[in-house]
Amino acid sequence: MCDLLFGRRLLTIEMQQMGFTETQLAQFSATPAMQLKGTRIHCQRCQSSYVSEKVQLPQGQYYCPSCIQLNRVTSDQYLYHLPEPNHFQQQTQPLTWQGTLTAAQAKIAQELIYKFQKRQPHLLWAVTGAGKTEMLFPLLATAIQKNCRIGVVSPRVDVCNELYPRLTQAFAHTTQQLLHGQQTVPYQYTQLTVATTHQLLRFYHAFDLLIVDEVDAFPYVNSALLKSATTQAIKPKGSLFYLTATPTPALHRSIEQQKLSVSYLPRRFHGRPLPLPKLIYQRKLTEKFEKQPLIQKFQQYLTVSLNAKRQVLIFLPKISWLMPMANALEKQYAQAIGTVHANDDQRQEKVQQFRTRQLDILLTTTILERGVTFSNIDVYVLKADDWTFTTASLVQIAGRAGRDANYPNGAVYFFYEHYNCRIRDCQRQIKYMNAKEVIK
Repeated sequence: MCDLLFGRRLLTIEMQQMGFTETQLAQFSATPAMQLKGTRIHCQRCQSSYVSEKVQLPQGQYYCPSCIQLNRVTSDQYLYHLPEPNHFQQQTQPLTWQGTLTAAQAKIAQELIYKFQKRQPHLLWAVTGAGKTEMLFPLLATAIQKNCRIGVVSPRVDVCNELYPRLTQAFAHTTQQLLHGQQTVPYQYTQLTVATTHQLLRFYHAFDLLIVDEVDAFPYVNSALLKSATTQAIKPKGSLFYLTATPTPALHRSIEQQKLSVSYLPRRFHGRPLPLPKLIYQRKLTEKFEKQPLIQKFQQYLTVSLNAKRQVLIFLPKISWLMPMANALEKQYAQAIGTVHANDDQRQEKVQQFRTRQLDILLTTTILERGVTFSNIDVYVLKADDWTFTTASLVQIAGRAGRDANYPNGAVYFFYEHYNCRIRDCQRQIKYMNAKEVIK
């Protein structure tokens, strides 16, 4: 059972849940889960610090509010750790993927391998639909050949669920696991781990190669805790890679300051431009929606999409808008309609139903703005001027359309009542990327 602890840092209660007895625990080296320094208490798992009296429990011990969702850290517990030994079966040809990269993708893939060998932090900046996952395959194959332990993580559960089956097919002989809060499969020691970024809080100096996909996504983008977890999860001489289609200002500054190198691919793998959203002004949009969700202009465009035999993905700014819109659509159209949001227990099943065309229309919040791929769809955003939709999220949402080489002409429609800088900057960014030439 010791392999369950390799490259990990687990609480006393977690070790007991896995079946370790007190006698067995006594054989491991352990450190206090929390340290009291003056008036402050410091969490050794997530590195958060609090005024001790504000986080004291009735029994007298202290706890950490920051990482409480991954089992509560209290001052009467210990953290157990065993160094990562890289006990994996040696492979000479781990890649079982039979596809081929375009010339531009292959060039980027070689850059990634070079940066990995140099142990330099690196950003892969590629437009939505450029084939980021496939460009990683040569890098991952190189790391597996070197017997490295690999982590591929994302802030979003849906991104992890999308990545995991693709990686298991591409590396069929490599041990792999999927970790996130909705998983019920017990933890295993594997060479390749796909996980949400929160899961990194349980790892310590584990990964020789750690890839953070959708690095600009919530909640990672503004979380010092998750960034600290990323730093802790990598070995001291490990390599860190970031992936995104919409880099943050902080990433841009790191590139300018030469703290981060970058590979850039401005064109999708099939060579077609990114879909430019069509902006549709609707006076008093919110007021009209609340009276009658199926607004006339929206219905006109939707009918065209359905008559063209395209599936429709509709983004709404509030969960409370989903069911009224779904009910209105069901009365008007003889289509299979579903709704999905972050708190939906059937979220994975509904996304899969849409992917396999069991649903014709899927209504969603921003939870599906990134990391999911569908074939022949048109995309609608109702109330695109709502504060929920940032420039990055609008770019990502637009990028859901036209990803399939067989259906590259998917349309994107933004319905709004107040033209704002986020909508403007979304269009500017897409136009800028479409205008850039791919270096061959």
